[in-house]
Formats: sequence, C-alpha cells, structure tokens
Amino acid sequence: MRTGVRTLLQTMASQAVPLVLAAVAGVFLARCLQPEGRGVYATITTTAGIATVAGHLSVGRSQIALWPVLERHRSLAGNAAVLGLVLGAASALLTLGAVSALALTAATHLMVVALLAVPFGVAAVNLRGIALLESRVGLANRAVVLSAVALYVPILLLAVAGRLTLTSVVACWAVSTILPFVVFARPLGLPVRGEAALARRQLALSGRYHLGTVAFHLLLTVDVLLLNAWAAPAEAGLYTVATSFLSLSRVPTDALAQIVLSRQAVRDESDARAVTARAVRLNLMLSSAAVGVLACAAPPLIPGLYGAAFTGSVLPLLALAPGTVAWSLLRPVEQYLVRVGRPMAMTAVAAGALASNVALNAVTIPLWGPAGAALASTVSYGAMAVVEVGWFARVAGLGARDLLPGARDVRWAAAAVLRGSGARHASRGAERSISGRTT
Repeated sequence: MRTGVRTLLQTMASQAVPLVLAAVAGVFLARCLQPEGRGVYATITTTAGIATVAGHLSVGRSQIALWPVLERHRSLAGNAAVLGLVLGAASALLTLGAVSALALTAATHLMVVALLAVPFGVAAVNLRGIALLESRVGLANRAVVLSAVALYVPILLLAVAGRLTLTSVVACWAVSTILPFVVFARPLGLPVRGEAALARRQLALSGRYHLGTVAFHLLLTVDVLLLNAWAAPAEAGLYTVATSFLSLSRVPTDALAQIVLSRQAVRDESDARAVTARAVRLNLMLSSAAVGVLACAAPPLIPGLYGAAFTGSVLPLLALAPGTVAWSLLRPVEQYLVRVGRPMAMTAVAAGALASNVALNAVTIPLWGPAGAALASTVSYGAMAVVEVGWFARVAGLGARDLLPGARDVRWAAAAVLRGSGARHASRGAERSISGRTT
C-alpha cells in the first residue's frame, strides 16, 4: 500500500469534521445541559461505550492476525457482522443488568436507549476493521463523517430551536452509533456467509487479547465514571469538556494510525517495522504541536465558549495535556505488537496501567477533583507508552534516536501542508517516507 500525503489529508479531514462538529455542539450541550446534565450524558454514553468494547471481544485483533491468507477475506467479513451483532446483544444485556444492580444512574430509561445501539456499534467496529484491511480508507472515513453528522447536526438544530433535552441527545447518540453498520453493509458485500470454524478460531485468538483491550478502553474512560461516583456529575461534566477540547489534537494522529494499518498487516516484517517506526515519530511530532496549541488556547477559549461555569475545565486540560501526547503513540504501536503474538503480555501492560489509574484516582479525585483525575490519567498513559514503545523498540531492534522525529519527518509534514494548499511541487520523497520505505 502506497500511502501518500493526499490520503493522509483526506483521512485527517474525515477525523476533523466530527471533532469540529463535536466542539461546536459541545458548546450548546454545555450551555443547555449545564455541568450536571453534561455529566449524566457522559456517564450514559461512557457506559454504552464500555459495553461496546466489552462486546466485540477484540475480534479486530484476530482479523489483523488472520488477514494475510487471501482465502479468508470473505469469511472474515461475514463473521465480522454476525459476531458483532450476537456478542453486542449479549454485552448490552449484561451491562443493563449491572447498571440496574449498581444504580449507576437514575436515568435508566435513557441507558436502555443507548444500550439498544450497542450490537450495531460492535458490528460496525468489526466491519470498519475489515474496510481498513482492504485499504478502503475512504469508506471508513465516510462512516465516521456520517455518524458525526447524524449525532451533532440534530443537536445543533434542537439547541437553536430551544428544544434540546437530555433525552433527545441520547437518542441522537443511539442513531449515530447504528448508522455506520448501515454504511458498511453494502460496500463490503453483506450479507455474506461466515464460517463457523473460522469464527471459533477468531474467538480463541482474540479472546487472549480481550482483557487487554477492555483495560485499554477503561483506562481512557473510567475516570468519568469515578468522578461521577466519588465526586459529582457536575465534576464529571467539567472533566469531559476538558477531554473533548483536547480530543481535537487526535485529528492527525488517528488519521495516520488508520491509514498505516493495512501496511502493518503485510507479510514483510521489515516493512511493517519501518511503517510503525515512522508512525511513532510522526505521531509524537504532530501530537506535541497540536496539544501545545490547544493548551495555550484553552484558558481564554473554554470560559468564553462554554460559559463561566466551565472555567474549572481549564486546569484538568492542562494536567491531561502531557498524557494526551503519550496516548497518541499507543495505537500504531499496538497495531504492530499484535504481530508479536504475545497477547497476555499486552493484556498485562494494559491491566497494570488501568490498576494504577484507578489507584491514583482514589487518591487524587478526593483531593483535587477533575484535575486529580487528569493527573492520574497523565501518569498512567505515560507509563503505558514508555513500556509499549520500549517493547516495540526492543523487538524491532531500534534505538531511542530511531523513534524521535528528525529532519525527514519535518520535511514530510511540510510537504503535507504544501499539498494541502494545492502546491503540486511538494517533495515526492516525502510521500515515499510515510509509506515506510525510508526510515
């Protein structure tokens, strides 16, 4: 796969549209729902998101591992849909039982609405993995954009009309979660028969990764639930505004991780290593620049956009900024580490980071509230990044200098900017560098 600057820019655009819509809609959500309502919404959608992650049983990892055999491609696509719907339904039912038993939220009826979308969300996650493995980046991008439009445009219209409520926001979230499944179905040739024996092999393989995948996701989201339980919904609302604002920095890094996935799944081990090393260097450079800009802009922008009630979101944002840079390195590295075939080691790393995060939150949330949760996350993200990047470097035989951005990476980024503005004379060598052929 030759991944050029144009492909990266298109993917960045598809990542930017949802985040820009989310930022604009987030202003209206914050002003209409206020910190407490924003916290309840975050608790419901975070819980449904955890159910989605728990339900997909890391089937995407098995897709990456089994993809090199061409004859399996159609069966893997069929299994992606069937396993997603079945496992997602089971996860939604178990989550509803847990929510009811723990009295996690008073808005149980809204939790039910969100959980109804989980089976389709799980299937869409699996199908998106198939699309990326087929190098159909445009299809994956369209699904992301359409889902964001289905969520945020109705929110904006309802807010302008003065009819935005917590119920309508959760309903929009459910529709936007179901939509990607519809988008993927026809282009990927569904329905197509799966293969039971292959499904059993997938579950046996992916199940060894799944505890790590769940821990990885909880590491990113559990602080919202802990703030809701140990502080107040309003505190969770302040924290989610900070994390939403910082999520804008993920536009370039998520785009890069997405478009290199198919190249990381090739048979050529040296090519996969080179692509991963390049992705780590570029993500470090791009994330540092984006997070730095957002951190500088946050003190005047957050109170000005969201209202004075959200001034308390600024300190958590600044505390979380270094951790966000560290987090940007994890996705491309983990996509490569699947090749190593050490699922329990990956699980142990994620579980250890999650355990340290919860332990730190138990100390820092009572002391400093949302800022304490942000500090705990930064420490946990940083520790996990050090361990996994170090693991990749050892396996790949690379030194620290091989993973730090250099002049060629800066030239590549400059070429991306020039091409984005229509400068056709930008260096062709930069295109080759992102493909991983030069390191």
